[in-house]
Amino acid sequence: MVAGLLAVPAPAAVALACAVVAAVATSGRWAGGLGAAASGPWAGGLGSGRAASRAGPLTLLAVGAVLAGAVFAQARLAALDRTALGPWIGHDVTVRGFVLEHPRAPGGRLPAAVPGPPWAPGGGSGRRGRSALLRIVAGPGAGERVSVRASRWPAVAPGVEVIADGPLKPLGARDDWLRRRGAHGRLQARGVRLTGRRRGGLAGALDGLRASAERAVSSGLDSPRAALARGMVLGQDEALDEDTREAFRVSGLAHLLAASGQNVMLLAALALPVLAALGFGLRGRLAGVLALIALYVPLAGAGPSIQRAGVMGAAGIVAVLAGRPASRWYALLLAAAVTLAIDPRASQDPGWQLSFAAVVAILLLAQPLAARMREHRVPRPLAEAAAVTAAATLGTAPLLAFHFERVSLVSLPANLLAVAAVAPTMWLGMLAVAAGAVAPALAQLPNAAAEYPLAYLDWLAESAAALPHASVPVQLHSPLALATTYVVLGAAVVLVLRRRPISSAAAPRGRLARAAAALLNRDGDDTTLRRPANPLRAARRALVAVAIAVAVVAFLEGRRLPPPPDPRDVVVSFLDIGQGDATLVQYGGATLLVDTGPPGSPLLQRLREAGVRRIDLLVLTHAQADHDGGAADVLSRLPVGHVLDGGEQVTRLHRLALNAATARHVPRSTPDAGQSIHTGPLELRILWPRREPPGDHPGVDPNDRAIVARLRAGAFDLLLPADAESNVTAALDLPPVEALKVAHHGSEDAGTPDLIARLRPRIAAIEVGRGNTYGHPTPGLLADLRPVPAVYRTDRDGTVRLTVHAGRMSVTTAR
Repeated sequence: MVAGLLAVPAPAAVALACAVVAAVATSGRWAGGLGAAASGPWAGGLGSGRAASRAGPLTLLAVGAVLAGAVFAQARLAALDRTALGPWIGHDVTVRGFVLEHPRAPGGRLPAAVPGPPWAPGGGSGRRGRSALLRIVAGPGAGERVSVRASRWPAVAPGVEVIADGPLKPLGARDDWLRRRGAHGRLQARGVRLTGRRRGGLAGALDGLRASAERAVSSGLDSPRAALARGMVLGQDEALDEDTREAFRVSGLAHLLAASGQNVMLLAALALPVLAALGFGLRGRLAGVLALIALYVPLAGAGPSIQRAGVMGAAGIVAVLAGRPASRWYALLLAAAVTLAIDPRASQDPGWQLSFAAVVAILLLAQPLAARMREHRVPRPLAEAAAVTAAATLGTAPLLAFHFERVSLVSLPANLLAVAAVAPTMWLGMLAVAAGAVAPALAQLPNAAAEYPLAYLDWLAESAAALPHASVPVQLHSPLALATTYVVLGAAVVLVLRRRPISSAAAPRGRLARAAAALLNRDGDDTTLRRPANPLRAARRALVAVAIAVAVVAFLEGRRLPPPPDPRDVVVSFLDIGQGDATLVQYGGATLLVDTGPPGSPLLQRLREAGVRRIDLLVLTHAQADHDGGAADVLSRLPVGHVLDGGEQVTRLHRLALNAATARHVPRSTPDAGQSIHTGPLELRILWPRREPPGDHPGVDPNDRAIVARLRAGAFDLLLPADAESNVTAALDLPPVEALKVAHHGSEDAGTPDLIARLRPRIAAIEVGRGNTYGHPTPGLLADLRPVPAVYRTDRDGTVRLTVHAGRMSVTTAR
């Protein structure tokens, strides 16, 4: 059934493949082999003739379940995607509805448990646009959800009714995260205003409980500590500043900011003794915990991770209440079935994948690893904590490399050092929620105690993230590479674990643990594994296996890399990387990259698509996140010959870039008006700014000190003004050019007509993100660009590639 639910978006092909797998898995020959490999609880029956005789019905049942799951998944998707908004797409609408979440900065909502959550792009506009889901109660599409983005929001909380008006846009190719949350469109609101009404019924009651819990967890804490407490206890990380968010990502502690299985486990561990002290019997205590889990899941946002944890926890409690043995594997499958039945697209969510990968790895590896550690006299609590952390790290590392292209090297020690503070923080936060429900002032008592573990965790994340090479770039560009990595990792773990003996005293306890140990055991004994004659042979075999697999993956990935363009052609790529700038120039074998866009953008993928293997000159025009946010990743993952650094203001992202340049021994220089930099046949002439002593421009908008440069490649000229507008460029000597990168993502600039008259470009490109809340490009700016024969936009056209071949210009787009 779960296999069928996973069959999205191509149910026929995937379901057929799953059915074949199910048929093979339930055949007598396979069952016999499985029974021969296992011992103890699995040995009796699986390899027997009785199991083989039942293979036919089991095969039919498996195939039927897979196909039924696929059919249900498609029916569920059709129901979720059904909308009445179609006729209103592209028109101005006014809707009234209830806000379903706190408004967040643009960029998408990724799980807090993984790198790359939402960030607020720079650009010097002074506006921080935010978005939130709205359930429409009046207007087009009543009863449906839309994502509302606005530059200004009133003070709102989930459950508050608002009125929003503006153009309604369809969901784009990169809005799957919105589809997974039930949205059917994007409303670019000109304004959002309160009506004074709140939701009623059960949803309104949950809104009230959530607001009460937020106030209770924050009561008496300063803003940074309150934001961290809300993230850890309630999974609400939107109030965290970017520096703290980045520190938790790099240190591998970001999972603490998302409500997950750890929260459910700690909730149960706190509730059981409290209910016992109140005089409840075993069934009463278990029923009480079950009720608390049912309440906590929606309070914590009901994301994929907490859904999975809630279902697994509830399944275990129900099994105990029914007097049946609990199976964590059955609970995991039930959690997968429930979450996929709610939304079959959940499996495409990185948070869902990471959550299940971590649990599977813990179930398979935690107890065998802990047994090894206990055999070496590691204390049981430390061994179990280290084993769980190591198993989760191994299980999720390939997915992190696949989705986010980096892995934390300090995750294991950082998580071990965090263990002592996590449980007290969670318990004190939960006590604050309970106390706040009785009397708001009482919540300050547990929060006063929580100040210390919160401060420690904040310090730990910052300190771990500041270590050299705390996070390293690891790229897996295809599902094939991901699957190969998991196969290699699993083989290496099996080779390491099965070649070393587990004594009877350290053997895993419990049926599942013994079964897992049996699978790792060479001869099927649950307690002792034979030591090989040469212990070094196993290590050599593991290393050889890993080396071969890495070579295979590198070969496959290398073959996927497109070739660079013809060196005789000038190729300028205005890269589609969201709300930010990244311009790539390739000519005569030389490669120049101007700006790197926001953090977490697909810049490395875009460079790969352009056949980039090395960057000869990297230009960072100024220190704002939408221009230098991806510089550290570029410097860490690609050879870079030189950095021209226009970042006069110190920001965290800029420091990361400089640290990466220093670590890779990349030379760096600062710009000065009038200088010319040659990279092969490319000439970059700096027009602005003039080099002045540091500190001469306190409080100056970084846009006004951004690098303005003219690029010359043979007879082709391109002006690159970054975010500098006409208050800067009007005073510069600007000769005519063939192409123009429009300044500041297409913001309003009264001097644009004069600039166009002076430059007379034949092509203009606007590097701008889809659905940005700044209104870029503005209608006025687009009107000013009408004299330009061809105007392109990355939000509409994707990556815009301008090619000069034999003196003639041509343009291709990604769409």
